[in-house]
Amino acid sequence: MKIIKKPSSSFELNSAHNGEGTKKVLVTEDEINHVQGITKSCLEPGAVFSWHKHDDCTECMYVLQGNGTIRDEDGTYPFAVGDFFVFPRGVYHEPKNTGKELVKAIFIRIK
Repeated sequence: MKIIKKPSSSFELNSAHNGEGTKKVLVTEDEINHVQGITKSCLEPGAVFSWHKHDDCTECMYVLQGNGTIRDEDGTYPFAVGDFFVFPRGVYHEPKNTGKELVKAIFIRIK
């Protein structure tokens, strides 16, 4: 199984709450259920969350600020604000800040 990347351009803007607002669905019910935890993380320029995997959960990452790369066993993928990644259970990955500003991201772990 590979990392799933959802670029921000792939999220469709929909009406929410009877037209009172809008929403972009990042993850559908068939993609995840059973949230284990949600965290907001920061990564300084040049820093990396070293090569690792999660045996007990699938991890999702939504980029709020900054840019960098994600490496997995098959390659390296750039990320920017608004990108969304799914790291399936047991898949090694390594986010790295390759930019000049702090990377901020929301991580969601699903059992």
